[in-house]
Amino acid sequence: MRLLRSERFPAILLLASAALGLLVANLPVGPAVLDASHLHLAIPGTPIDLSLAHWVSDGLLAVFFFGVAVELQYELTSGELSSVRKALQPAIAAAGGVLVPILVFLTIAGGDPEARGGWPVPTATDIAFALGVLAVFGRGLPSAVRIFLLALAIIDDIVGIVFIAVLFAHDMDLGLLAIGVGLVVVFAVLSRIDPEGRRTRIVVVALMVVVAVAAWAFVLLSGVHATIAGVMLGLAARQGPGMRARHALEPWINGGILPLFAFAAALVVIPQVAPADLSPALWAILVALPIGKIVGITLFGALAMRIRPRGTAPAVAFPDLLAAGALGGIGFTVSLLLANLAYAGDAALRDEAILGVLGGSTIALVLSGVIVSARARHHRVVAASS
Repeated sequence: MRLLRSERFPAILLLASAALGLLVANLPVGPAVLDASHLHLAIPGTPIDLSLAHWVSDGLLAVFFFGVAVELQYELTSGELSSVRKALQPAIAAAGGVLVPILVFLTIAGGDPEARGGWPVPTATDIAFALGVLAVFGRGLPSAVRIFLLALAIIDDIVGIVFIAVLFAHDMDLGLLAIGVGLVVVFAVLSRIDPEGRRTRIVVVALMVVVAVAAWAFVLLSGVHATIAGVMLGLAARQGPGMRARHALEPWINGGILPLFAFAAALVVIPQVAPADLSPALWAILVALPIGKIVGITLFGALAMRIRPRGTAPAVAFPDLLAAGALGGIGFTVSLLLANLAYAGDAALRDEAILGVLGGSTIALVLSGVIVSARARHHRVVAASS
């Protein structure tokens, strides 16, 4: 369990799972595995009927977003984003890390009506991957760099969540959504009960699980993407029980849910066509993730350092901003989900967008490894000579 709570191993496992999914899809067994992922599994007596792939992306991934939202709640109330002064610098850098990739994407793919709908895809940062690279290559980096990156990635998560909630809702049923929100309120109330005795505690926890599953079901049926239910539940939970639940779920998320999602999302057959025949969406994502992120985060981050008010965190050096920008280009988990949502109606375009995410994130992974290693070595030398 300790291994699955570390920063290095889950990132390696996630990368290996995606690579395995891409490999399996392009082996002779690939068509059978893809067909299996499209098999439907319904809940008897309910309208819920999802393919196995959607059970992973709409069901299991909601648990991941619950954990993200619990951490987000902590950071907004007690952590690195708990005041305007703390959040100002990473928020400005994060704005660059969203706006510049969108601009790069639209510059490349904006002329294609089918491709341009994927502009949200390169805006995400995979915090697990980014922190994993820091853990592997960043020994000696100042804590300010890690704190800056953590806050930056959390703000990126907020942006990704907003995009999922606002852009990809379809045929919304406000009545069912209201029931889902009502159940989230019930979940929040239950999380604030302090039961006396082990038996009562078990009953309360069981009720919370039932209410959470029901809330997820109503949000799913309302037309809002089901992962938003996980976000609402995580934000609504009382901080103590929420953090305990996140801690208990972390090994399952890192060791099961995320690798399974990465494998399922990467089940993409590589098109046997000339590069010129590939969709502009692939090239736009491939460039916007590593290049758009590093340019946007570095330039806006440098601006934030120049205008920062008194009392904010120490300035992050320009080369360290480059490292943070490169790490921000590792989109992966949320970018894969956004690619699936943006191109849900066109399987071929979706697959090419996923290849763009995998390729762009890999380029960012290599770039960040090189830059972070160089900066860590520099800081170790400075520390040794002082």
